[in-house]
Amino acid sequence: MTTSLGRILIIEDDRTLAAQLGELLRGQGYATQASHLGEAGLSMALAEPPDLLLLDVLLPDINGLAVLRRLREQQQTPVIMLTACGAEEERIRGLRHGADDYLPKPFNITELQLRIDAVLRRSRTPEVARGAQPQQLQVDALHLDRHAQQARVGDCDLALTPLQFRLLWLLVSHRGEALSKPYLYRMALEREYSQYDRSLDMHISRIRRRLADAGLGADRLQTLHGRGYAFT
Repeated sequence: MTTSLGRILIIEDDRTLAAQLGELLRGQGYATQASHLGEAGLSMALAEPPDLLLLDVLLPDINGLAVLRRLREQQQTPVIMLTACGAEEERIRGLRHGADDYLPKPFNITELQLRIDAVLRRSRTPEVARGAQPQQLQVDALHLDRHAQQARVGDCDLALTPLQFRLLWLLVSHRGEALSKPYLYRMALEREYSQYDRSLDMHISRIRRRLADAGLGADRLQTLHGRGYAFT
C-alpha cells in the first residue's frame, strides 16, 4: 500500500459499503485495505499502521469500540468511527476511547471525504508551516513537541491522538486566554461549531484525564462556562 496521499484501512462488515468506500478512496488517490472482521482488522492495523482507519462500530465478532480501545493501547493512528444514525452514546464512548472523529450512517460521501482530509491534515505537520513557529512548548513539567506531536509530563507520555495534541497545543500556546468553542472547532476540528456536537467536550475531557493521570493537576485545563476553555 503505497501512495502519495496516504493509506486507509477500512474495517466494515458491510461488504458492499466497504467495496464502495475502497473504490471511492482509490479514485481520490489513496491506497486502501479492508477487513470485514474486527480482530483481523486490528491485526492489520497493528502489523502495518495505516495513515487513517475507518472503523465501523457494529462488527460481527468484536465491537468496534473494543477494537479502538485495544488499538489505542499501542498506537495513535487517526480513527474515524462509523456509527449508526442516532447512536449518541456510541459516539461519546468512541471519542472517550480516543477516536478522532465520527460519522453517522447513512453519510454523505462528500462529507466523508472532507472529514478524512481534515483528520489527515491534523495528523501531519506541514513542512512549509513550520517557519518561525515554535516547535516546542514547556509549562512546568508539561512538554510539547510539535514535530513529534508528542506531549509528556516529565517522562510520562500522554499518548494523545493528533487531534488531541493539536487542541492541547492551541490551549498551551495561548496560556491564560479563554479560547471559545467556535474558535477551537475551526482551528482544531476544522469544522464549524454546533451546540449539538459534543466532540470537543469529549476530547477536552480525555486530555484533562491524561494530564491528571500523569500528575499534572486537572484544574490546569479549565472549563470557562459561556466562554470556552483555558490552560493556566
